[in-house]
Amino acid sequence: MNVLLAGANGQIGKHLVQLFKESNEHTVRAMVRKEEQAEELKQAGVEAVVADLEGSVEQLAEAAKGCDAIIFTAGSGGHTGLDKTLLIDLDGAVKTIEAAEQAGIKRFVMVSALGAHNRDNWNEAIRPYYAAKHYADRMLEASGLTYTIVRPGGLLNEPGTGKVAMAENLTRAAIPREDVARTVLAVLDEQKTYNRSFDLVSGDTVIEEAVKGI
Repeated sequence: MNVLLAGANGQIGKHLVQLFKESNEHTVRAMVRKEEQAEELKQAGVEAVVADLEGSVEQLAEAAKGCDAIIFTAGSGGHTGLDKTLLIDLDGAVKTIEAAEQAGIKRFVMVSALGAHNRDNWNEAIRPYYAAKHYADRMLEASGLTYTIVRPGGLLNEPGTGKVAMAENLTRAAIPREDVARTVLAVLDEQKTYNRSFDLVSGDTVIEEAVKGI
């Protein structure tokens, strides 16, 4: 598959770009907001496109043109206000879903947050973020696209272990960003994950086995 990666300059996105570079099955078109970010990726041998999640659906559809799938791992980050949470994590995600529909792309993988589907489990300290994820996920589920929603727990910058736990509902725990990226790549063409959503934390099962057993 040729995959548009929204959020390619984020921490999970950077891991995914590297994994795509090593992949014999998939290629990536890294979507970033700034020309200098795109140029840096191109110099590293990565196809890149400049588009803004606060821009138009048509701009995003043009960025995705010719791709077979979209991975959404963009986020406003922890240092921005609630306005950016609304505009990126919710509206940016929904516009990307609409762009997929416009571009005729059926496969969509969303990186969400553990427990986002269950309001009773939202982290009180960042409830607006969870609300944004919750409704973006619901819009994806209602879209008719072939989706997978990956809901990772607390994100760590330590090296991945290659082993995870995944299920519909998991107790809050952490996971290295590298393992999230590897899981996202593993679900991309695994039909058992189509139209499914699950929580994801570090565990005892090799990622590829966990994905096939979901």
